[in-house]
Amino acid sequence: MKSKSSINRNLSFLLIFFFISACYSCGMNTDSREYYQLKVYNFSDMSQEDRLDNYLRDAYLPALHRSGINTVGVFKPAPDSEDHGKKIYVLIPFRSMDQFVQLESLLEKDQQYKTAGKDYIEASFDDPPYDRIESTLMRAFIDMPKLHVPGHTTPPGERIYEMRSYEAATEDLYKRKVHMFNQGGEIDIFDKLNFNAVFYGEVLSGSTMPNLIYMTTFPDRKTRDEYWSIFRVDPDWEVLRDVEYYANTVSKNITLFLYPANYSDI
Repeated sequence: MKSKSSINRNLSFLLIFFFISACYSCGMNTDSREYYQLKVYNFSDMSQEDRLDNYLRDAYLPALHRSGINTVGVFKPAPDSEDHGKKIYVLIPFRSMDQFVQLESLLEKDQQYKTAGKDYIEASFDDPPYDRIESTLMRAFIDMPKLHVPGHTTPPGERIYEMRSYEAATEDLYKRKVHMFNQGGEIDIFDKLNFNAVFYGEVLSGSTMPNLIYMTTFPDRKTRDEYWSIFRVDPDWEVLRDVEYYANTVSKNITLFLYPANYSDI
């Protein structure tokens, strides 16, 4: 005869099993990973940049905050970058795909947004506030499911937000690079060395797939250079980079140096 404790233990396992099954059957998402949209506004002159800043600061970000998206990043290329004065990057975190899909309908109903953003929303065809908008949709990595906001105290213009896109030659090699960050321990090395990662994202839809995108940040450029010098000789990294399974997983590395707009939440 089974003991009472054994019966209770079996009942507990059954209850947990039925709870998990019920979650999946009713469509509940037990995965806590966020989704990220990276919007890139391309423009040609300072007047467009001013209009975009006014729209983002006074209309778009406040509307996102009202919709429950409290932490939105707005970044510009560093002064010595080729794209300085030509692009603005907006990083938006979503709790779920439903929240992403429903955002536009929420904005349509937000009268404060429409009033504050009138110059942008109702711009004429021959005087647009931007040239084009690019959009990339990502899902957070398993080992860092939520966006992180750093606590830098240096002025925004001095901070460095380093965003890297790692492209792969094939989908399989791309998956291996994602594995290298998660199960392989690359994220752990960045954490150990205090790289202040903002996010790591698997690109679900974008123009340079297959690729992943991640962002680290530092109080200034000098600190950034020092930390990467330490990373390159870190013993854990020296072991990881020589693992055969991860060989040739990056065919192209695009690195951007950004700084936050003074109204950015990140």
